[in-house]
Amino acid sequence: MPFRKLALMTTIGLAIAAFFAFDLGQYLNLQTLKDQHAAIEAFQANNPLSSVAIYFVVYVIVTALSFPGAALLTLAGGAMFGLLWGTVIVSFASSIGATLAFLMSRFLLRDWVSRRFGQRLAAIDEGVKREGAFYLFTLRLVPAFPFFLVNLLFGLTGMKTQVYYWTSQVGMLAGTVVYVNAGTQLAKLDSLSGILSPGLLGSFALLGFFPLIARRLVEIVRMNKVFAKWKKPARFERNIVVIGGGSAGLVTSYIAAAVKAKVTLVEKHILGGDCLNTGCVPSKALIRSAKFLSHVTRSQEFGIASASVQYAFSDVMERVQAVIKTVEPHDSAERYTELGVDVVHGSAKIVSPWEVDITQEGGNIQRLTTRSIVIATGARPFVPPIPGIEEVGYLTSDDVWDLRELPKRLVVLGGGPIGAELTQAFARLGAKVTQVEMAPRILIREDPEVSELVTQRFRAEGIGVLLNHRAKQFIIDKGEKILIAEHEGQDVRIAFDAVLVAVGRAANLTGFGLEELGIPTARTVDTNEFLQTNYPNIYAAGDVAGPFQFTHTAAHQAWYAAVNALFDPFKKFKADYSVIPWATFVEPEVARVGLNELEAKEKDIPYEVTTYGIDELDRAIADSEAHGFIKVLTVPGKDKILGVTLVGEHAADLIAEYVLAMKHGIGLNKILGTIHIYPTLAEANKYVAGNWKKAHAPQRLLAWVERFHGWRRG
Repeated sequence: MPFRKLALMTTIGLAIAAFFAFDLGQYLNLQTLKDQHAAIEAFQANNPLSSVAIYFVVYVIVTALSFPGAALLTLAGGAMFGLLWGTVIVSFASSIGATLAFLMSRFLLRDWVSRRFGQRLAAIDEGVKREGAFYLFTLRLVPAFPFFLVNLLFGLTGMKTQVYYWTSQVGMLAGTVVYVNAGTQLAKLDSLSGILSPGLLGSFALLGFFPLIARRLVEIVRMNKVFAKWKKPARFERNIVVIGGGSAGLVTSYIAAAVKAKVTLVEKHILGGDCLNTGCVPSKALIRSAKFLSHVTRSQEFGIASASVQYAFSDVMERVQAVIKTVEPHDSAERYTELGVDVVHGSAKIVSPWEVDITQEGGNIQRLTTRSIVIATGARPFVPPIPGIEEVGYLTSDDVWDLRELPKRLVVLGGGPIGAELTQAFARLGAKVTQVEMAPRILIREDPEVSELVTQRFRAEGIGVLLNHRAKQFIIDKGEKILIAEHEGQDVRIAFDAVLVAVGRAANLTGFGLEELGIPTARTVDTNEFLQTNYPNIYAAGDVAGPFQFTHTAAHQAWYAAVNALFDPFKKFKADYSVIPWATFVEPEVARVGLNELEAKEKDIPYEVTTYGIDELDRAIADSEAHGFIKVLTVPGKDKILGVTLVGEHAADLIAEYVLAMKHGIGLNKILGTIHIYPTLAEANKYVAGNWKKAHAPQRLLAWVERFHGWRRG
């Protein structure tokens, strides 16, 4: 423990011990105060400045150390200094004392609490940052609430000291006035309970509720202001209109129909969105075919002297389309119609907070009135404005699936998950692939050793991975397409036949009425924690809302959007992003949930690391897939999981055990105590828990047990 903390704790301990050892509490009771009233008044009259200084210091110390007696001291302030000056002196002394208690709690306990409850504390800090002053003010208005507990708990949060001080000063003022005024009538008091009569307590309770009521009134005023220029329909034809038929839109519609709400789902292209048609499903189908080809080239690893395969790239791409067609009924209009959803093919435009125009084929416009609207319009590939890119032509994850002839030389711009997945797949299918990334490594959001492992695998498979290369210009030189990239101040020329742009995705924000309604957008639609826009009845979910662009998070958000849209103002829920997993389907596969080391260091969250190399796993050895690792971050000294990175075969499947564990507070000890089938890849989860256990074995107890067993041997 640092010396300063130890010294402060020792000082506080000695002060508390002295308080009880010398029975100082006897001077802080009502009878003593009444008995000494005359003496106190005489001393104050003869020593006005000294009495203020002594009283002020004593009050600050009592409050700072959370000693009992602040209420009695407040009465004494009224008796000594009168209502006006007593209120002023007590107000500042109590606020300073409370702030000192707040700071001591932070200094002594916050680091320990952060280590033990890091993720929960981070979520609390975020809430305090937004609304902490409001709730502190509400608590301060009710003097019956134990203020020492407020000081202790808020000290554990990230609230700024000046905010805490001034909010406390203003919030405690009403209670201070009541107690100081009672002190001016000290002779008439029989007990402290007489000060806070049931009627006065009720008044304070109402006063405490006042900010909440005022906040609700402010919300109503703000809502009325937002809706002021719009005419609200007398009746609504729908409970919800959902714009966009991707993952978020489909799940929102499904939930609404399941609870018997009347819902219309509008999609102008194909139901299923990017995931079904141009993203998750086709990419995984392509990756599977490419992985089969990679196994053929590795035949000797499986004891097969040689193997060959004949294939046509066009057949592989036709298989991709066949897979889409097979999955398509899951997201079809027929299925959702059977579920009770009104599915409409057309372009939707929000024309008022309660009205949506749907332009169908042939130009017919249908206007629907609706109580709520959910925007789920998704995102599209972002194409950077690199000079010459339009002239050479480019592919994106939207249209690469139309290829039927394999490009001989393919340049992939981007080292993120989409770029990495397609880079490896096309290389395995026979293209000469060059991946160009402006950052110092691919998969930049992962830990460096993860990026390095994937990069090594790519290069071993013949992929050119160019890091720290910034695409400057595309040209056509003598009929050949050239990318000019800058690397360490020098221009590098990269010849290619096709370029695939995979540098990120941009939310679809235009063309459906956001601008006309004045709904704020930046990179995504601006929403609050309930997924509401500035119009409380208009929500956004999925890629268009962020902050994650995953199919599973879109579905996760859709639950909140649907439930909140249907049941607000009776009940609504804040979207929970505390445990979000994701995976990149390269080989070796990369999966993650919670924090990695990169993020833990950025956020200054203390952690321990436990690893297990999958090259030691029996099943991985038997499958000739003995590569990769598991890295688990835990609270120092505890088995509580902060995050997991998993690299290796079927990592995206294996991570599910940790997602469940983090969601429900299960630690590594419980995972170690769970039976895992032998031989499976999932045993790796047990073994990394075993490594943690070994590192935290109770050495003193083991030494004692060793002596015990020696004694039993005689």
